[in-house]
Amino acid sequence: MGWLAGILGRSNRRPAAPRQLQVRARYDAAITNDANRKHWANADGLSADAAATPEVRRTLRNRARYESANNSYAAGIVATLANDVVGTGPRLQVLTDDPDANNAIEQAFNAWARSINLADRLRTMRMARAHSGECFAKLASNPVVPGPVKLDVGLIEADRVASLNYGVLGPYEVDGIVYDASGNPVAYRVLRDHPGDRSVTLASDVYEASRIVHYFMPARPEQHRGIPDLVPALPLFAQLRRYTIAVLSAAETAANFAGTVETDAPANGEADPVEPMDTIELEANSLLTLPAGWKMSQVKPEQPTTSYGEFKREILNEIARCLNMPFNVAAGNSSGYNYASGRLDHQTYFKAIRIDQAHMARTVLDRVLAEWFDEAKLIESLVPPRVRVLESLPHQWFWDGTEHVDPAKEASAQATRLANHTTTLASEFARQGKDWEAELRQRARELALMEELGITVAPSVPAGDTAPTRNDQPVDGPSDEDTNDDQDA
Repeated sequence: MGWLAGILGRSNRRPAAPRQLQVRARYDAAITNDANRKHWANADGLSADAAATPEVRRTLRNRARYESANNSYAAGIVATLANDVVGTGPRLQVLTDDPDANNAIEQAFNAWARSINLADRLRTMRMARAHSGECFAKLASNPVVPGPVKLDVGLIEADRVASLNYGVLGPYEVDGIVYDASGNPVAYRVLRDHPGDRSVTLASDVYEASRIVHYFMPARPEQHRGIPDLVPALPLFAQLRRYTIAVLSAAETAANFAGTVETDAPANGEADPVEPMDTIELEANSLLTLPAGWKMSQVKPEQPTTSYGEFKREILNEIARCLNMPFNVAAGNSSGYNYASGRLDHQTYFKAIRIDQAHMARTVLDRVLAEWFDEAKLIESLVPPRVRVLESLPHQWFWDGTEHVDPAKEASAQATRLANHTTTLASEFARQGKDWEAELRQRARELALMEELGITVAPSVPAGDTAPTRNDQPVDGPSDEDTNDDQDA
């Protein structure tokens, strides 16, 4: 019966409480030790505005502008970025139900944009964002502007929007920008003189937010002032310059006749006395006599000349990465690329360009168009009455298209997409930065004139198409031969 009592006794016991497990989880990057203490010494928890104080932004602007003005690569990168984003300038397409009114408004706006050089100012704004972090534009009337609409877009450098003469800022003011309780800008303080001018006054003018366009790309939430795009690359530009100077100095030393004079004789030996650390200037193409007991040896400069090109390539690649720009665009050199790798690198870059264009359209162009339309509605001969009643003008912007490396292959792909109805003429013309309606009307006029003159044009077949495909047959994809050509081109 002992075994029965044992079973019954165990059945009356309480179940054991589950053992509590202590989980200790951590991130290696959050550990501070002697090996990484210096590396993370400057890491802080400041807010976006506290980290980008006026003094910090001023220093970053000055250094980025210095590199853009004195470094050929920096100047080329900034100019290329502005040219690729803005191009020859955006083109307006009005989307009302009246085609005639659309054409009239588009022509009037394009004429006004050319009269004030809007494309040039947009390129300047994009370059300013790269080396200054931001740019401001004042929308004001200018009687000198030709045409019926006198609106002008005056650019203001970031240094002039500041609160220099205000010792204590208000609770909703960030270095010249006044916000309301909801975080909307309501006013801008613009200094009458640039802080870098010789005669500087602290006088400033206050403009309503509706008259000022603030163009910058915030990198953090609650960031109210811009940081230059070139900031991560500034130390790399300095390293590139130092390395180039070091290699050049070594090459100059090798080209010159430089050396040391030494003797094997003891201190009190037979060698003639020579002043230590004395220098002797040598003449080119001449022989030199040495003191008795002394001999000359030329300094052999050591330099990594074989890795100089590779070092520059890696540094430029790292510099351009913060701008989403491939190396061959930043360096202006595609000698190490093939066709496939060039297209692959450009996909990320062109996507970044489209994002920049959309941001500029929302931030700058839409504001400018709204101001222009408000003034144009007051002119009866410029805007038809049926469009004048609209509060906002439905529209879209067209930018310059990107040129394809192989136009023949792109034309063949375009014809295939149109044949299987996976694209539209509007999309294909938009890739080229063109208005499909305007292009079709122009083509219709050309065909009508050609028919009138008796000119016939044979239908062209894109490269790679040998015969038309039947509707019940699938369109063949690229062959293995074409794929190999893409990789080896």
